[in-house]
Amino acid sequence: METVQARPAAGIFWMVATGLCFVMVTALVKLLGGRVPAAESAFLRYVLGLVFLLPAWRSLRSLSLSRRQWGLVGVRGVTQTLGVLCWFFAMTRIPLAEVTAMNYLTPIYVTILAVFVLGERLAIRRVLAIVVALGGALLILRPGFRELDPGHFAMLGTAALFSVSYLAAKILSGEMSPALVVAMLSITVTIGLAPFAAAVWVTPGWYDLAVLFGVACFATGGHYAMTLAFAAAPVTITQPVTFLQLVWSVTLGAVFFNEPVDLWVVAGGVIIMGSVLFITLREARLKKRVTPDSPETKL
Repeated sequence: METVQARPAAGIFWMVATGLCFVMVTALVKLLGGRVPAAESAFLRYVLGLVFLLPAWRSLRSLSLSRRQWGLVGVRGVTQTLGVLCWFFAMTRIPLAEVTAMNYLTPIYVTILAVFVLGERLAIRRVLAIVVALGGALLILRPGFRELDPGHFAMLGTAALFSVSYLAAKILSGEMSPALVVAMLSITVTIGLAPFAAAVWVTPGWYDLAVLFGVACFATGGHYAMTLAFAAAPVTITQPVTFLQLVWSVTLGAVFFNEPVDLWVVAGGVIIMGSVLFITLREARLKKRVTPDSPETKL
């Protein structure tokens, strides 16, 4: 019989698996080396991932949404589409560690947007945590001390767009099953990416298709492992584990892609992650949850 003490351990295990899956997503996209345009790579990742929706096909056929729900699905589809485009573009431009570290900003953006969308109130402690997190972003970017790449601006856009997508999903998840929320996202993003992919289309080789199918598999596996982690333990236990993604990204970038270890990026990522953890703990004490765990905002 499973003991209560084993549940946090299970939650940590599944969150470690989640992090490994999402780091593999970034590594495989990096492995493409720009041979397939960013928009086409993103489109093929979602097209190949549609195979995982087959079990939900019957539910999708009988799905009936209100005009408001269709609006939320549309908002999420548009923002996720643009965010995915920015993310794939950033992956071709900047190191793995910087992509991972800057993605930690998404929960911070969610906290800010929740004030306007969900009517949340920001206490002074949460405001200070947000300011500290933005300071961590400046530490990563260091404007004025180095030349910024378009990929950096793309990642800032990615985090902002994913935060809007997450809030739309949060509202929808209270009205329909999580499986259908994910399914509708996959379909709308695939449709949204199609014209962008067509505009830059090059015929991919079998190797590139295999890599992109691997991206779809690891992305799906990551979301599934994340669900198991949340079922096993509260977010206050699983959230700190997401920091390991930065460690793995730095290691993979250095070992396999010859990317130098930038201690400023690591420090900035630690600061942002610390701020997210502080806000998460505060929300847990208040018995409410707005700020997402970092993997919840992955593509």
